[in-house]
Amino acid sequence: MATTRLFQDMLNEYLPNSLLSDRLVKMDYILNRVNKDNNWKQGTIIVPFKGTKASSLKFGGLTAADDISSMKPVRGEISSYKEVWGSMIFYHTDLMQHDGKIKESTFIRVLGDTVEDFTQHFKEAVSIQLGCGPHFAAVSDATDAATGIMIVDRIERFCIDQKVSLDDDNTALASYYITGVNLNTSAITLSATRGGGAANVSAYSVAQNAVFYQDGITGVSDNFTSLKSALLSLANGGSTNLYGQAKTAYPYLQAINIDGSTISASNIIENIFNAWVEVRRKGRGTADEVLMSWQHLGSVLKAVEVQKGSYKVREGSMKATEFGWTTIEILNIGTGSMIKFIGIQEFDDDIIVFADWSKATFRSNGMIQKRTAPDGKQYYETRTTSGYAYILDMALFGELEIRNPSCWGIIHTISY
Repeated sequence: MATTRLFQDMLNEYLPNSLLSDRLVKMDYILNRVNKDNNWKQGTIIVPFKGTKASSLKFGGLTAADDISSMKPVRGEISSYKEVWGSMIFYHTDLMQHDGKIKESTFIRVLGDTVEDFTQHFKEAVSIQLGCGPHFAAVSDATDAATGIMIVDRIERFCIDQKVSLDDDNTALASYYITGVNLNTSAITLSATRGGGAANVSAYSVAQNAVFYQDGITGVSDNFTSLKSALLSLANGGSTNLYGQAKTAYPYLQAINIDGSTISASNIIENIFNAWVEVRRKGRGTADEVLMSWQHLGSVLKAVEVQKGSYKVREGSMKATEFGWTTIEILNIGTGSMIKFIGIQEFDDDIIVFADWSKATFRSNGMIQKRTAPDGKQYYETRTTSGYAYILDMALFGELEIRNPSCWGIIHTISY
């Protein structure tokens, strides 16, 4: 059997699209919880909603015929899906045995290790975008930027050789490669080339809100709609429109925004319960899960211990998963209300989201799909003077749809 066919046969057997898709969904809390429509073959998706409802009431008589308010249907739409591509490379010399064919046991071992790491990285990138928006880290100190060194707020999201885009409010976006990562100091080193010398990035500053994007992000049209952009008003950092309609024009498109600037580690749990009541009252939805960063979940757990007379953890409700999230249910003794708190590794610290998952769908074309050539091969073979390699490309095409955002809520501007 030819080497190329053997690679293709094993690729089909050990890495089907369903494995990649199922793994990604299990690892990403948002994708795990939303409804999923895997049959979107591109084209416009219509998102109809009621701009207003029939509301004419009159005590003691009939409303005049020409004064009756009517239900107003509005046509919103998602014009096209977003896409993210991932690529893996396998070197022939790492896989083959002495007779020139690919050894199955070696293939499985190399494939398993590579795919696991790749899927984790893919999941983190998608999860960050769906939850918090296009940039995955911000610069917190640029004192040594002239020598290529920057301090970042999420050092765990960087790795050696990673290609990133750096941008701020007054400097053009540019691509760099990560050549150094210090987990203890939160410092990264940037180079203009992979493995090259340090680059002078002093043009980018904290004052001008320097942030990092995944390669390929050049504007809002490149990334998935996030909970942050969909739920926040423009004044609080969200998008102006949703489904092609201005949020300010229809209450339906307005999630309940709550100022969290006064939240601290000691009062966080009380503020969350108060905000939850406001979200349920104004939005009239069933938002029964609260999504937050691990920092906030840690503060919540400490607050429960301090305020034992007011709040109680439901016995057996705390669950930590291997995929990077922790859940716990807490009872407000005074009101009898119960909330499920979800700590998500990829969530940022400036927001807390009240989720009504019945109002959310991720629409895609089969989730993750391996690129397939016209001849049926799902890899691309390359040849250089150093040997042969097989490149495997895969893509996730889709978009997040938040139906009836007014049933959701979000606390913003948290900074403790």
